[in-house]
Amino acid sequence: MSKRVVITLKVLVHIACLAPVAWLVMRGFQNNLGPDPTHTVTFFTGRGTLRLLVITLAISPVRKVIPKLAWIIRFRRMLGLYAFFYGCLHLMTYVWLYAGFSWAAMVDDISQRRFITAGLAAWAMMVPLALTSTSWSIRKLGGKNWIRLHWLAYLAAIAGVVHYWWGVKQGDRTPMEITVVLGVLLAARPILNWVRD
Repeated sequence: MSKRVVITLKVLVHIACLAPVAWLVMRGFQNNLGPDPTHTVTFFTGRGTLRLLVITLAISPVRKVIPKLAWIIRFRRMLGLYAFFYGCLHLMTYVWLYAGFSWAAMVDDISQRRFITAGLAAWAMMVPLALTSTSWSIRKLGGKNWIRLHWLAYLAAIAGVVHYWWGVKQGDRTPMEITVVLGVLLAARPILNWVRD
């Protein structure tokens, strides 16, 4: 794949990842975020985080199943960082719009609301992934250690899905789609490793 094609694809990925945020901001300025804007922003950024995280996790299995798509590995780091970006927006929505930057309110929420605890755990596991996403980090940690550390992406996704389920009302099946996709990815990983071996 030529350098020009790679650059073009990266630009398209940037646009695809930033366009939803631009749309959200535009709707905000238009005062058109529905009857509960805070909930809209929270749901939007949380779902975006999970979708991007799951897409990032899907890249390795897809390139193993379809060798012709091996080039998509070049976009895994970028998508992972965008997942973290959306996760930070999601967290900031809670800290700012729900907790009002009150440490007391946040501590109280963490102790009483398990879905917030799960969400914070998911975000916390994404922090070292974002911090070690550079080539320098890979060299310093060593390939094997870096790979072990980045298994946290799966745990973060699981915690994120748990956060999603615990955060919706009982009977709401909205998280089912992303749960099934993540379940397939988790099941596919050992199977593909076994087939490869």
